[in-house]
Amino acid sequence: MMKRNSFYIFTFLMAIILVLGACDESNASGDSGEQKEAEGKTYNFKLAHIAPPDHIWNEAAKKFAEELETRSDGRMKMDLYPGGQLGGEPDMVQQLETGSLDFGFITTAFLTSRSDAFSAWFAPFLFDSYEAAFEAKGSDVSKEILATLDDQGLRALDIFFSGNRTMMFREKIETPEGMKGLTLRVTPSPALQDWYRYLGANPESISLPDVYQAAQTGVIDGMEMDLDAAVTSNFNEVTGYAAMTNHMVWPSVMIANGKNFDAMPEEDQKIIREAMAAASEYATMKRSSLEEEYVKTLTDRGMVLYDMDESLFKSYMEKFDEEYKAKDPLIKEFIETFRK
Repeated sequence: MMKRNSFYIFTFLMAIILVLGACDESNASGDSGEQKEAEGKTYNFKLAHIAPPDHIWNEAAKKFAEELETRSDGRMKMDLYPGGQLGGEPDMVQQLETGSLDFGFITTAFLTSRSDAFSAWFAPFLFDSYEAAFEAKGSDVSKEILATLDDQGLRALDIFFSGNRTMMFREKIETPEGMKGLTLRVTPSPALQDWYRYLGANPESISLPDVYQAAQTGVIDGMEMDLDAAVTSNFNEVTGYAAMTNHMVWPSVMIANGKNFDAMPEEDQKIIREAMAAASEYATMKRSSLEEEYVKTLTDRGMVLYDMDESLFKSYMEKFDEEYKAKDPLIKEFIETFRK
């Protein structure tokens, strides 16, 4: 009787072991299947932006495409559409929302129309170097600002920087008060335009291709602009003076279609994030290294580049901070985190 009971117990235990083994094998097979599915899936992405093919944005796009292909062992390829080939930023954001466009580089200036929180990046004199701004983009508050687009069908995944803002004039202006009453071309973003209103200037929204003629004919007295745009568009010919204020960084946001991105295997999402991070660092640091070259080019062309001390803007900075910290808790946190 004891032998028979022992036999039954032994048989029962063996059955449990076999069942558990089968479950483990099934799970392992499932995990392997998911991994193989991720490894085998191929993509042909589309990325668009408004900058010309010789701009640092397009170098960032090329770097992103190269990193994607390398990191995915050739599974991820990307077609690039620079120079506004697919429309302006409103058009591209709409395409990102619908999924007809996979990725876009969109200016933070435009995104302030989608989320007030992005105005935090335009707090004047907040960063004293590209490196400081690059470090700030990895902060928790910066990531929270990116996440404010999540409910719009967009995934804002990273940021890179393409120049500081300077002030260019037809006549030399040496103090903020000297800007009172001047008409200046300013990118159409509430935060940027408010900054110049605080300074007493009249901000005017003019499309970039029309800026040269507007300055040449006296429609505007100057502009807010970065040095690389001044070089490529020959703005030195129509605004002979540039105050090297470097008062704001110029961030570009790397955006993906939310639905398509979220549907990808986690491993593929990781590849995209890492490729973007590599492209962001490459473009930001390369743009930083070109600053002296742009200064020399413009100086050689006869443009007068000069400093306008940051301390002269103190009261205007305080006004901006007060007004914009009240607009959104994330702006307040961002400014208080990085204002030294």
